[in-house]
Amino acid sequence: MIYEIRHITRFDYGANVKFARCNLRLKPIHWSGQDLLDYQLTISPSGRVSPARAEAGLANVMRMVVDEPVRHLTIESVSRIAVDRPVPMPANGSPALAEIAAAARASRDPSPAGPASYLFPSPLIPLDRDIAQWCAQDLQPDRPALDAAIALAQRIQNDFAFDPTATLVDTPPHEAFMKRGGVCQDFAQIMITGLRAAGLPAAYASGYIRTIPPPGQARLVGADATHAWVLLWCGAELGWVGVDPTNGIWMAGDHIVMAIGRDYGEIAPIDGVVLGSSAQKMDVSVDVAPEMVG
Repeated sequence: MIYEIRHITRFDYGANVKFARCNLRLKPIHWSGQDLLDYQLTISPSGRVSPARAEAGLANVMRMVVDEPVRHLTIESVSRIAVDRPVPMPANGSPALAEIAAAARASRDPSPAGPASYLFPSPLIPLDRDIAQWCAQDLQPDRPALDAAIALAQRIQNDFAFDPTATLVDTPPHEAFMKRGGVCQDFAQIMITGLRAAGLPAAYASGYIRTIPPPGQARLVGADATHAWVLLWCGAELGWVGVDPTNGIWMAGDHIVMAIGRDYGEIAPIDGVVLGSSAQKMDVSVDVAPEMVG
């Protein structure tokens, strides 16, 4: 499948902003099962961009500087990407969770994709005893990794309500867990908390998912949003396997990876500093359009 992804972020300021310096992580990374064919970034009415060194996570980071007064700012990111990623197939021969935990601890891979970087708590995903105990029901050490991962993802999907009003972008995992509600970011953080508590390397994936409308209804342009899910390292042979607790499914042909990190703080699509004296409003529109089936 080939997708065209149009991600538009518009800022409206109550007064002129004199200066802004931001990190943009809007260009999808190279990752297993996907190939970036074309990419364009447009900033209007003004703004300079330059490559920046990536942080701890896997991300294409661009530095944006706006040094002219603006009341409105639009950042448009357009990607054309081919995705060919099979659905993982749990099998009795897949490594057990205890094997994965031991292999991760023994890993000497210093790269950003090395498992050891994702074993420990991170600023936005701390240790949490309640979440750890709840997730442990599916994470018996002798259980095959893929079987355990999809079971936990599906239990989160079944037991938690998707409720955009329940949480904010900075809501900690414990609060979403106690409410039994939230959005994709919350469900990913809860699952990662449980996996790391069990000694397993788990990463936060940010990107897009194709939305399929109900039969007979047209797909809504711009109604899609950025999505979040989980990557579990399943040993040297299987590598990183994606699982989506919001939908209770594997990461496969409908998922496009934009960035990977320990938590959202490392791979937020846009962050930075804006110098101004008034409030701002931000609107985001994302459209994931299938182009063709190969």
